[in-house]
Amino acid sequence: MSGDNIASLRADLLELTPEALTALANAGFVKRAQKDVAAGLLPALETGADGTVLAQFDDGVRTSLPPGRTLRDAQCSCPASGMCRHRVMLVLAYQARAASAKADAPPASAEEASAEPEGAWSPAQFDDAVLAASLAPSVLEQANKLAAARPVVGVQAWRSASAPPVARLPMCSVRFFSRSSLVHARCDCKQGSGCAHVVIAVWAFRQAGALAPGSAEVMVEVQPNTPASENTGDAMPPPSPSSAMQGEAALALRAQIDALLLSLWLDGSSQPAIALAARFEAVRDQVRAQGWSWVDDALDELWQLLQAQQARSSRFEPLRLLRVLTELWARLQAAAHAGRPQQPGSARAALPASQILGIGVKGEVALDHLRLVSLGAELWSDESAEGASILFADPDTQNVTVLERQWTRAADAAAGGAAPSLMNRRVAGFPLRQLAGGQVITKTATRRANGLVDIAAGARQTGVLPLSPKSWDDLVAPLKQHSVAALVAHLREAQPDFVKPRQAASGASGQLHVVAFERMEVASCYWDAAAQVLHARLGQAAPDDAATDESSADDDHACLHLALPHRAVSPGAVDALARALAGEHGPLRAVAGTVHLQGDQAVMQPLALLTAQRAVVLQVEAAAPQPLDLRSDTEEAPPLNALADDTLELLALWLRQGLRHQGGGALSRAQAQVLRLKQAGLGKSSALLAAVLENVRSSQRQALVAQLAMLGLLMQGVAQSASA
Repeated sequence: MSGDNIASLRADLLELTPEALTALANAGFVKRAQKDVAAGLLPALETGADGTVLAQFDDGVRTSLPPGRTLRDAQCSCPASGMCRHRVMLVLAYQARAASAKADAPPASAEEASAEPEGAWSPAQFDDAVLAASLAPSVLEQANKLAAARPVVGVQAWRSASAPPVARLPMCSVRFFSRSSLVHARCDCKQGSGCAHVVIAVWAFRQAGALAPGSAEVMVEVQPNTPASENTGDAMPPPSPSSAMQGEAALALRAQIDALLLSLWLDGSSQPAIALAARFEAVRDQVRAQGWSWVDDALDELWQLLQAQQARSSRFEPLRLLRVLTELWARLQAAAHAGRPQQPGSARAALPASQILGIGVKGEVALDHLRLVSLGAELWSDESAEGASILFADPDTQNVTVLERQWTRAADAAAGGAAPSLMNRRVAGFPLRQLAGGQVITKTATRRANGLVDIAAGARQTGVLPLSPKSWDDLVAPLKQHSVAALVAHLREAQPDFVKPRQAASGASGQLHVVAFERMEVASCYWDAAAQVLHARLGQAAPDDAATDESSADDDHACLHLALPHRAVSPGAVDALARALAGEHGPLRAVAGTVHLQGDQAVMQPLALLTAQRAVVLQVEAAAPQPLDLRSDTEEAPPLNALADDTLELLALWLRQGLRHQGGGALSRAQAQVLRLKQAGLGKSSALLAAVLENVRSSQRQALVAQLAMLGLLMQGVAQSASA
């Protein structure tokens, strides 16, 4: 490497790992360049006096990369209009020559060795001078405008060379691949690097203070520019209590939302939607004016569920409707109490009201080169329309996104002819079945903060490859769990839904997760004909040299319980799951689906599986009958969990029919439930249910919304609690 010595090496290029180069370029270029390096096919390298690295290839191509420039800004004489393999090859060749030079150099002194950066670091070290030198003044000005809204950013500390510091903004994620140069920070927005999101991410790390390597993600309410000279390395003092819930407008809006919820409880969700449409729209207009994005998102889901119920759609779930109502009330209560001091000894950090309400979260962001791997699909249909939601994971940022589409049958009839099969409907130019079972690489995607993604049609900009048995290998925790115990522990430690950002991938069946552990074994599989549900238990088989009776597959608590109900819109799903569990496609490698706790067990509604031979996306598989063992569900839930489930079903029934319309038999059942709760030791829940019954009979109904929501939250907690 002519003109170079170890002391003058470009540290920013040496710090770029293969994972970083994959994110900055793409996997194909990196793999090809790695093969060339391994074969010794290296270009001739020169380093100029200003630090510019010049690569001369055998085919005559010349590539140069000055300091302070990212790979995209490198100059290359090849015909490629954008990123090319030569730029990646320049970095890998530079690293290979540097490693060779270091091996040939005499041993470094202890003082020189200690000066070499290694181990944990934080982007907080990038001071204002570095920001000003690396980014345009207009970018810093835009960052200050974004920070004025006090966005909440999740910062994750450095974990390893292949797991650098990450900042998760409401609309995008920023990864810092170099401790020496800010230009190699990678944002997944359309600009890719050098954007205002990078500045916000640096400020977030500053305000987060000292973070232990590998520590859990910390939420920071970013405030406008904090000069680096004021950053002492300690945590910033907590911001003053948010005024988001203060003022007459906010208090009046809370009262209107309570009145809307009370109307639903009293008259039921079965009342004509036209009677609620104007009230919903008026409330949502005021919510948007306040900037409460997560409240607006909850109201939007609530309205969609009401419409789905009216249309007799398969999307409607009574328990999901109940959960959205309780979450909406609890989110407003949590935000109102966000500014109050934490109780001594509290294990959780105080959450800002802006995070709970979603203030500053709006619009959508165009994404750069994006790779998404499918985790399954959910189909739905009703009297007038049909649709699908495809769930994707981004292996680079570990974000979960959802692509939604719907089609009206009236439009098909107007166009003349029969409607195409749902599986043949086209999404972004591809058949639904292909997209649901594929890996998508696109440059035309946009994403909203709640994870909804859209992909514009364009053959040149988007490609789809089929899922392979290794498609989920790049997913990591918390999205992907490697044991049932770790999954249960994660679900128990998770924050309640009403303080978390709303995500389109969450549903009535729980949070989306991938579970993959060595030697997956099907402990049992049977069909409950009465409930129309396929049940199965997945455990970890014992090693070949272990005793059979010690297999963890026989330990019910160490098993992942699968429960897949039959749905008319996806008639082949149950049989497809049964065939995969029977080993038709080889040993099972991983399963993805929505998971919730039932007592001390993890219960998943599966969406897709990876086997040794292929991927199985359940709801898009063609129907092919599979014999099933037939038996009723004999695995009864613990008494407290079952009692909580019964109470939740009672509340869901009230919500559908309306409290005004409950007859004597329903009220007698409720009175009996009050006694059952009291006898089970659930005194507070019993008192709440008794108070609801008392208030329904009186004219004092203002407290009903709070009482019903509290009762719903308590029962949800009991239903998921571990059995004593």
